[in-house]
Amino acid sequence: MNLFRVSAMLGAMPRAARIDYPGLLQHVIIRGIERRKIFLDDQDRQSFLDRFSHLLEQSGTDCLGWALLDNHAHFLLRIGPTTSLARFMRRLLTGHATAFNLRHRRSGHLFQNRYKSIVCEEEPYLLELVRYIHLNPMRAGLVPDMIALGSYPWCGHGVLQGDRSFRGQVTIEILQRFSDRLPRARQLYRQFVADGVKQGHRSELIGGGMRRSTQLAESEEEEGECVFDQRVLGKSEFVGQVLQRIEPELAVAKVPLTELLQRVAHLFDLPAEQLRQRKRSRPVTEARSLLCYFAVREMGMSGERVGRVLNISRAAVSFAAGRGEVLVAEDPTLREKIASPDTLVKKKGGSWMSI
Repeated sequence: MNLFRVSAMLGAMPRAARIDYPGLLQHVIIRGIERRKIFLDDQDRQSFLDRFSHLLEQSGTDCLGWALLDNHAHFLLRIGPTTSLARFMRRLLTGHATAFNLRHRRSGHLFQNRYKSIVCEEEPYLLELVRYIHLNPMRAGLVPDMIALGSYPWCGHGVLQGDRSFRGQVTIEILQRFSDRLPRARQLYRQFVADGVKQGHRSELIGGGMRRSTQLAESEEEEGECVFDQRVLGKSEFVGQVLQRIEPELAVAKVPLTELLQRVAHLFDLPAEQLRQRKRSRPVTEARSLLCYFAVREMGMSGERVGRVLNISRAAVSFAAGRGEVLVAEDPTLREKIASPDTLVKKKGGSWMSI
């Protein structure tokens, strides 16, 4: 398989399907098409919030944080049992776009084709996300300081402070994390948000790979337990649970790298040690490619660590992972075969072989 074919196939691969089932905490971001404004004035904002509030109450969806800006908006939602995120957002965005176009005598798309949604583990990310979302008006320069943020009407921060109300926004659940006494809880919440001003933009909370902190990822990798998916913000165990829920028959189990090596080698009827030697036969090349793909792209292990095991460079691991992705796209049953514990070679007594 040549490099041109690999690159062409990777470029044409579809985006991953959304993860969408009730009870998940999701950070949702909407943006105007071509970065255009989706709110031209306060009447647009209030109309949007009225529709948003109605849908929250109707669907039993919790809103834990929100902020409207000129050309985009952020929401922290826990979808209720009677709807899905896709249905909720379709009703919200279609309704606003229709009302906006009628009012401003325009036609055509208002929003980008796909809103961004990131599944988030509630601990330790819930409060971090509430703070990050509610600081958006300050980062965008719409308000100059924390005092002005408290009176900014198009953000959930003032609701948590008790200055305003918004039907559908969850407040007690957030404030109880600071104190059982309401005045004290609000005081500590305000300080918590103020402490986040110096953090600035935090790409890990809105995209950019969705990896955990470097320290956490490294500690998980040392135990061979780093599971990673770009659609999920959370620790390995949480990511694995989400993947098992949506793709129970396909999800590659959370296994140490040495076990993954054994599964791949056995699948190709090769000695595991042969994958660590500088052989260029097609079976060895394809086996290495699959190993690199599952280890790096699906389990979140570092290319450097995988390279040490296979005796190849980090760049070679990255290229091999690309080839492996193409192999899985061509034959999806490969994932199921690797995921099955039956593919492991066992020693006498039932313990896993290791290199």
